[in-house]
Amino acid sequence: MAAPLAYALIATDLDGTLLRGDDTLSDRSLAALGRVADAGAEHLVVTGRPAPRVRPLLDDLGTTGLAVCGQGAQVYDAGADRLLWSITLDRELAETALGKIEAEVGQVYAAVDQDGVDGLTLIEPGYLMPHPTLPAVRVDRRDDLWGEPISKVLLRHPFLTDDELAATARSVIGSLATVTMSGPGTVELQPCGVTKATGLALAAEHLGLRPADTIAFGDMPNDIPMFDWAAHGVAMANAHPELKAVADEVTLSNEDDGIAVVLERLLGGAAQYGPLTLSIEP
Repeated sequence: MAAPLAYALIATDLDGTLLRGDDTLSDRSLAALGRVADAGAEHLVVTGRPAPRVRPLLDDLGTTGLAVCGQGAQVYDAGADRLLWSITLDRELAETALGKIEAEVGQVYAAVDQDGVDGLTLIEPGYLMPHPTLPAVRVDRRDDLWGEPISKVLLRHPFLTDDELAATARSVIGSLATVTMSGPGTVELQPCGVTKATGLALAAEHLGLRPADTIAFGDMPNDIPMFDWAAHGVAMANAHPELKAVADEVTLSNEDDGIAVVLERLLGGAAQYGPLTLSIEP
């Protein structure tokens, strides 16, 4: 039996963190996560992707436990293929929020993730998926986005940066929704007050674990609440400066197996991969 880890819960973002740019996991990362499981710790995916878009990745990981999806709006039980908990974004509030944003910055292009384990991602004309490998259904007009309950809205602007769009959205929509920035081309509106920390706390409670038991890995500002909740936050080398500023340490990039590097250190090293290299924030 492997020696226990310093942390009983390993919380990892997916895009830009655990996954490489081509949406794959390296053999080294898979091996490190396998050793984590052998040591008796839980690995919990905490992602902005909705449950239906996470299910194939959980299958690849061999995960039959929980995952936090939809920026914390869903706690998904992979083994039972059901949502243990979910909260939806009021569609009238979402439309109002979009109107306020467009009054400031002009036309934006929108998409939605529908609620549920079989919910679709719908995109209006002009919206480009930031992850072209993820399935989406194009609708004819914006009104078609609101036909079923949704967990979040995704926004893109023709020329504003993500930081500029997110800042403007926060300044004008107030308590209508929570604004997050989760990756290149991905500014999102989700239920007010809901963050990755919301879902992480619920999943951890279900597992009988606490913030003190948790190490979290991420790369974007939407991971800040998760870092605030966890005992230790690790940003990737490719992370957004806002996340690096609050991280306890910075590891290598997602392309360079940054998560595996830290887990190997916690597990006592992995000589077959050579020396460990970390960049520690002051």
